Amino acid sequence: MIKTTVVIPNYNGIKYMEDCLTFLSRCKETEFATIVVDNGSLDGSRELVAEKFPWVSLIVNEENLGFCKAVNQGIRASKTPYVLLLNNDTAVDDRFVAALEKSMDARPDYFSISAKMLSMKEPEIIDDAGDFYCALGWAFARGKGMDSGRYTNPSKVFAACGGAAIYRREVFAKIGYFDENHFAYLEDIDIGYRARIFGYQNGYCPDAIVYHAGSGASGSRYNAFKVDLSSRNSIYLIYKNMPLLQFILNLPFLLVGFLVKTLFFMKKGFGFLYLRGLWKGIRLSVSKEGRKHKIPFSVRRFWQYCKIQGMLYAGVVRRVIH
Repeated sequence: MIKTTVVIPNYNGIKYMEDCLTFLSRCKETEFATIVVDNGSLDGSRELVAEKFPWVSLIVNEENLGFCKAVNQGIRASKTPYVLLLNNDTAVDDRFVAALEKSMDARPDYFSISAKMLSMKEPEIIDDAGDFYCALGWAFARGKGMDSGRYTNPSKVFAACGGAAIYRREVFAKIGYFDENHFAYLEDIDIGYRARIFGYQNGYCPDAIVYHAGSGASGSRYNAFKVDLSSRNSIYLIYKNMPLLQFILNLPFLLVGFLVKTLFFMKKGFGFLYLRGLWKGIRLSVSKEGRKHKIPFSVRRFWQYCKIQGMLYAGVVRRVIH
């Protein structure tokens, strides 16, 4: 039985798509299905998939509907117990899919497990070893920029990085799919946070290796599109997932965190865009559409909120140390 469907969102990824699917086709030890969801690409990448990779199922959108909408389409089209999300600007190791499957099989209480992402340009450097979130309102990739020999043991993380992670498909029906209000950025932190509220774990598998170019769709690490959306979503993420008491508890940390980020982006020349994004996040949160997606507080999940709060504090320490 095929256990996993790989879902790859694509938007004008002609530079990466052929290598991505070629390396994926070399994966051993397990069979899997593959779906590419194309977001209105005009660079020929959609045609390339159809012509050179007939074993890939192709979902075609006429316009760019964003990462969240695209992966939700792929998840809903899948029929397997697991769904593996993979960015198009990646090249995977030949045991990549099998390693993630094995890790999920051994952890029935896990919603997601993140792969070990290495820099494609500098494979001796880690790009992401699972994501963390902290009381400052910052999400960050564990191990980013560190030696690839680190983080060799399976572990729990706050959330899996959606660029290369496996998810238990049945859980989406319980906690909801990726929030399409995000469009892109921080949606993986949001759904990982939500899974934790519902009592699920998120983990990291060091044996699932993937090489990541980074910013394949947006073009660079810091740009207007990314800063605007990320700052908006950072506010929306807090509103959605933190009950009022937890928000009040974290407010001093959040104020410091957003002040530091504002100063950082001012130095990068994106100060106005960052502040505008924060305002958009506030507006989204108080809108009818935003309020519809807020996770209602439940007393029976109080212990889950306590554990999450501990992780938020630990995340501050982890971020300061590293």
